[in-house]
Amino acid sequence: MNRLQWDEYFMAQAKLLATRSTCTRLSVGAIIVKDKRVIASGYNGSVSGDEHCTDVGCLIEGGHCIRTIHAEMNAIIQCSKMGVETNGAHIYVSHFPCIHCTKSIIQAGIKKVYYAENYKNHPYAIELFKKNDVEMVHIPYDREKMLKTFSDIT
Repeated sequence: MNRLQWDEYFMAQAKLLATRSTCTRLSVGAIIVKDKRVIASGYNGSVSGDEHCTDVGCLIEGGHCIRTIHAEMNAIIQCSKMGVETNGAHIYVSHFPCIHCTKSIIQAGIKKVYYAENYKNHPYAIELFKKNDVEMVHIPYDREKMLKTFSDIT
């Protein structure tokens, strides 16, 4: 059996969470980890109680869907709602965070960002991460390895 490394394991969870997305433009998943334990998860979709983009379409303003809350924000807010500290945690995201999520990640005290896919990697986001000593780690998602690992256990 192929045992996943920790980073692969957490990234696989982020990619799996992305399948819950209700965004028709991009499916994103995020996992916040502290001491090798998942403390929160999130995916992009509509705010609680609102209609989903998959059901009624996106609500576009200025080229962005304003109906959708991002995966990283959902995970950070979940920690806030549950009273779970994020200071010093790591986040695994299926795609590089947008500038707004970057700012939230920094403010939450998250110190390491793992991402599988490059996605409009904004130069200012990269600059902010560097200024705040937040390490960025690109972990390309190996779908074939994940499928092989899953088939080994079934």
